[in-house]
Amino acid sequence: MSVPPRLFDRNLLASRLDRAAAGFAQAQFLRDRAVEDTIETLSAINRQFDVALDMGARDGSFGRAIVGTPVADKIGFLIEGELSPRLSAQQSGTARLIMDEEALPFGDDSLNLIVSSLGLHTVNDLPGVLVQVRRALRPDGLFIGTLFGGETLKELRGCLMEAELEARGGYGPRIAPYAESPDLIDLLKRTGFNMPVVDSDRVTVSYAHPLRLMADLRAMGESNVLHQRPRKGLNRAIIEKTCALYVERFADDEGRVSATFEIITLSGWKAHDSQQKPLRPGSAKMRLADALGVKEGKL
Repeated sequence: MSVPPRLFDRNLLASRLDRAAAGFAQAQFLRDRAVEDTIETLSAINRQFDVALDMGARDGSFGRAIVGTPVADKIGFLIEGELSPRLSAQQSGTARLIMDEEALPFGDDSLNLIVSSLGLHTVNDLPGVLVQVRRALRPDGLFIGTLFGGETLKELRGCLMEAELEARGGYGPRIAPYAESPDLIDLLKRTGFNMPVVDSDRVTVSYAHPLRLMADLRAMGESNVLHQRPRKGLNRAIIEKTCALYVERFADDEGRVSATFEIITLSGWKAHDSQQKPLRPGSAKMRLADALGVKEGKL
């Protein structure tokens, strides 16, 4: 079996999240939105989940958000698993676990629900993680995850590449590649999930200046953690050129700039005999002509 390429430095990610922990809540508007989407999905499902895992729980925003809602009544026991020890310490739940999404410490068929809010875009082997998730779920267990999609930070990516190319005659990877929605629906199927659903939501955020966007990315713990990141940092001239290009191309009449974030929500169920299954070809008990109320004829 081939080993997936090491795209992200997970140790650096943990360090960046630890560093961001003190002011983490102030820049989590996108994560809060993703959590709200997950809660909305769970609200529409008439099901009890005895044991649930918040995978990549960060500061425990999902656990806090469900307090006092009908979703809280559906979850018997919530485990909050997080890579960053400092963020884990901010969680209000009683079942806190330091863990890496790439190596789930759960046995097969042990969880009824797994949720993940804006964390899966920095795992090195997303198919492998999804297989682990499916195995950890009990039959008829549910997975709901959100991650950043391919449109995320497209404005900053283009301006940064152009500014560095002009200054140095080349550019290095500064912003991670993100998954595309069509690829994710196929991935859920390939990793064994039933009834897979993928939805995409594009969020446009307005900033007074591109530097405020960059500051927010650091506060989110979303700065560059690529394993092959350039060892040479960006100098002041490149940053200033990036900002100038950004303002020139994406500023509105008031001088504010926009940044795109694509939030993809994916969900799937672990197989169970009670779930609906597609009919086998040729097993239909009614002819199309009967359903349409017409006579069947030969072509």
